[in-house]
Amino acid sequence: MSSYGRGFFTLFTALLLSACATSPTPPPPAAEAPAADSADAETPAASTAESGASENGFDEERILREAEQTFGEGAEGLAKLVEDVFRDRGRPNAYIVGNEGSGAVAVGLRYGAGRLYHAVEGNREVYWNGPSIGVDIGGDANKVFALVYNLYDTQDLYQRFPSVEGKVYAVGGFTANYMQRGDVVIVPIRLGAGWRFGANVGYLKFTEDRSLLPF
Repeated sequence: MSSYGRGFFTLFTALLLSACATSPTPPPPAAEAPAADSADAETPAASTAESGASENGFDEERILREAEQTFGEGAEGLAKLVEDVFRDRGRPNAYIVGNEGSGAVAVGLRYGAGRLYHAVEGNREVYWNGPSIGVDIGGDANKVFALVYNLYDTQDLYQRFPSVEGKVYAVGGFTANYMQRGDVVIVPIRLGAGWRFGANVGYLKFTEDRSLLPF
């Protein structure tokens, strides 16, 4: 790679990381009512059921509530998109709330950071990045809400996930594409980035720590 190419790549990467780092912190899950005293306290099973989480995953009401916290309550098309994904895949057993920045000049890069919420194993920070090759050009910064299926061990998240051809939803200003590795399926929902879907191919690599290298 020429010195010009290396300089462009370094500057491009720095701009993407800056956009991602300065994005608003993902909102926490909707607040739950404080525990009652002694005899009035709920059992753990009752509390879990009310939160919309169980060993079988998160119900549609919980997912829509958290997605609306990410994109804004009543965001046009969001409820329909969530309904479509649930009809196709059912209840996810994890979801990710985060921010990302991306850009492309034929060869694109995407960097993101957020928090994973797992129905059984709890919450943790997560990062992702990945390259793409296509005919698109431009850049954007987005909030991301991703539904995760069949993630029975959170360590299985930390690998590369290619897009599944033909599995793309578009409702209103929202888009959602399927990514799969083995049995684990990830459905990232984004707002305002639909013009890039179908114009490039690539993958996302999820990591426990922030990484500059998308390969």
